[in-house]
Amino acid sequence: MFTRRGVLLSSIAGAVVLSNRFAVGKAAQPATPVNFEVPADACDCHTHIHGDPEKFPFFAGRVYTPELASPEEMAALHKALGIKRVVIVTPSIYGTDNSATLFGMKARGSDARGVAVIDDKTPESELDAMKAAGIRGMRINLATSGVSDPAIGKQRLLAAIERMKTRGWHIQMFTNLPLVSAIKEVVASASMPLVFDHFGGAEARLGLDQPGFADLLDLVKAGKAYVKISGAYRASTQGPDYPDAAPLAKALIAANPERIIWGTDWPHPDSVTPPGRKPTDVTPLYQIDDGRLLNQLAVWAPDAAIRKTILVDNPARLYGF
Repeated sequence: MFTRRGVLLSSIAGAVVLSNRFAVGKAAQPATPVNFEVPADACDCHTHIHGDPEKFPFFAGRVYTPELASPEEMAALHKALGIKRVVIVTPSIYGTDNSATLFGMKARGSDARGVAVIDDKTPESELDAMKAAGIRGMRINLATSGVSDPAIGKQRLLAAIERMKTRGWHIQMFTNLPLVSAIKEVVASASMPLVFDHFGGAEARLGLDQPGFADLLDLVKAGKAYVKISGAYRASTQGPDYPDAAPLAKALIAANPERIIWGTDWPHPDSVTPPGRKPTDVTPLYQIDDGRLLNQLAVWAPDAAIRKTILVDNPARLYGF
């Protein structure tokens, strides 16, 4: 369903080939104009920076290796989309090293916020420094780390809540609906905002009755969780307009528009290493048309006031813009 580059582009001037034969490709840029008026101070709430691995080394235990994606490419993306603000999330390829995220945030100045990945070895002094730089949340990634045991997921969430209870950060989770059901009561009683990535892990092909989706809707309706209607291509099997994801998005928005935020998931990494290749082999980025992706928000939320809530008001409240 996706158009991927068959080969990686050669590095600039053909001169830079890193020790792992990492060639510099180009992240996607919008091909379709946005067909609605994007409100002032709109925010893309889910992006990543993939820096030069000589400056920002990848985590040795990563499960995939993406092409690079720079702050300059991200700025071009948002200029084309008419989006001012951005939230940069540390991807699993860096483990608990948030340097590339902070690098990207610095390039965007006051228009950027970040979500970091930490562990129990991350000192409080480092958290203080990251807060001063604009980090506003921590991410628990259970999807690409292979965690499927609800007990383990619940334990990690409880530890995160304990760590964050006096810091004022939110907790963001990349997970699946069975785990959402398993941690529903923990989320409902948490003292800080909880945010679920990418439709909470819902699969569009399974519809509104899939196990766990009702629990996700309950949390949203009660104001106990935010959901990112981000990276629709992850939930959908019907690109490039993702019509099968529309019922999920509409149901989440109807449950509580004040707990929905939107994001591209740029630069659209493919987090699954193809069979026969190693995690250290470079996997091309998906070539997603983010103009066409943003246009789906007008389908999911036809009312301009609700789009402003999703694109401006909710991110401003959650990330402290």
